[in-house]
Amino acid sequence: MTTIDYVVIALYGVVTMTIGWYMSRKNESAKEYFVGSGHMNPFLVGVSLFVTLLSTISYLSMPGEVIGKGPVYLTRVFAYPLAFLFVGYILLPVYMRQRTTSAYELLENKLGLSVRLLGACLFIVLRIVWMSLLIYLSAKAMTVMLGIGEEWIPGLVVATGVATIIYTSMGGFRAVIITDFLQACFLLAGILCVLALVTLRTGIDWIPNEVQPHWDSQPIISFDPATRVTVLGTILSTWMFLICTSGGDQTAIQRFMSTKDARSARTASLFQAISAMVVSVLLGITGFAILHYCNVFQDRIPFDLSTTEGADSIFPWFIANELPAGIAGLVVAAMFAAAMSSLDSGINSIAAVTISDFFGRLGFHPKSEKSHLRLAQTIALTVGVSVVLGSSQIGNVPGNITAVTNKTANLLAPTLFCLFIFALFIPFSRTIGVWAGAIAGTTVAILAAFSGPIFGYLDDGRDPISFQWIAPLSVAVNLGIGSAVSLLPIPHKQNSSTARDASVSTSSAEGN
Repeated sequence: MTTIDYVVIALYGVVTMTIGWYMSRKNESAKEYFVGSGHMNPFLVGVSLFVTLLSTISYLSMPGEVIGKGPVYLTRVFAYPLAFLFVGYILLPVYMRQRTTSAYELLENKLGLSVRLLGACLFIVLRIVWMSLLIYLSAKAMTVMLGIGEEWIPGLVVATGVATIIYTSMGGFRAVIITDFLQACFLLAGILCVLALVTLRTGIDWIPNEVQPHWDSQPIISFDPATRVTVLGTILSTWMFLICTSGGDQTAIQRFMSTKDARSARTASLFQAISAMVVSVLLGITGFAILHYCNVFQDRIPFDLSTTEGADSIFPWFIANELPAGIAGLVVAAMFAAAMSSLDSGINSIAAVTISDFFGRLGFHPKSEKSHLRLAQTIALTVGVSVVLGSSQIGNVPGNITAVTNKTANLLAPTLFCLFIFALFIPFSRTIGVWAGAIAGTTVAILAAFSGPIFGYLDDGRDPISFQWIAPLSVAVNLGIGSAVSLLPIPHKQNSSTARDASVSTSSAEGN
């Protein structure tokens, strides 16, 4: 890393701060702070959603997974069109009938206040854990690129967090959307720079013509739950992550709600799917390219690619040590961009949920619109600080970046999604059944995610249950237990205010 690289990174930071300051002048209400004008451009919304879900985690994990474990994880691209069809034509027409600041308002109409608060709490915990994970992994990658020890991770976490907190708490949703688009451009530019350099130095013969000796066995299908990665498991787990996030995560639903109508929201979902497919393929190719580069210049590579640490570290090392001056800074800025895109979205969404589902719903109303906006900005600042502090615990989760990501993200996302399935698509669901399903589904997710530490690792060090089965098992148990308990002949008295709210909401939806 040279002085030019640091100048490029600093310029990126100045631009994002300027955007946050400029957009803060346009925020006149809390509603605009959280969902913009309600007529946001579907293309920008779709790109923002893609970048938010991609994050630094995917930016690092995809090349590292291909280099260290094999190419099968690339088959995840087949899950994106399937997820788009489900989200665009089944979920969004139902969700977009009611325009809400918080997605969890939709839960109360059918299942009562307790389920709404459950959904809001699960989302807040999920997003704080997710953001803590990505900011930790981003900082860890930065130590490799900067050539410094891991004792610098807390300082890098603070630097990334503070920058994101400032422009997000100032600029609100508009700043998030615009900076997300800028960050997507940096991400794409970074990938293309790496591919261009490898091509210039080694040619275009990237794709391996034989299985690498250190790759895992990656079959199409396996009836052994311990098989780490399969084609079917990759497609299924990716599809479930996408629909669970789109259908239960405020970060995604908030973006859909910022568009004009269901058709615009579907268009945003389409742009998200297309962007994710293109970048996933490019990241996979980047993994092949760097692996080819390592095989050509073996004497220059300081890592053992057969190890988890080596495969995950080679991409950030390559960026810092092999790219020309200036270009390295651009790609490092892209890494920061990916981290900040997920942080800004999560911070803004948690602030929206806290305002709507706790302060507003439980009777606390600021005296003026200006004080309402100040409260939102204060909450956003508090959430950002919590994420920075929480990142110190993430290093204890075992596995490479791909495994750690799945083990943390899938603990609560399936349960959140199932709350909406019960509320909007299962007519006989009842509050007691939904709670039973949520407890059972989350318990199964925890047991599957940490099956190694809980039940003991296999002789070869693998978990007894692959991370790819966390979400499918959690959803199946959640819906099964929840539906069964809902059908039990247990006396149930519907809350009158909930019933009245549901009636009003239904009438409103029909009128629209």
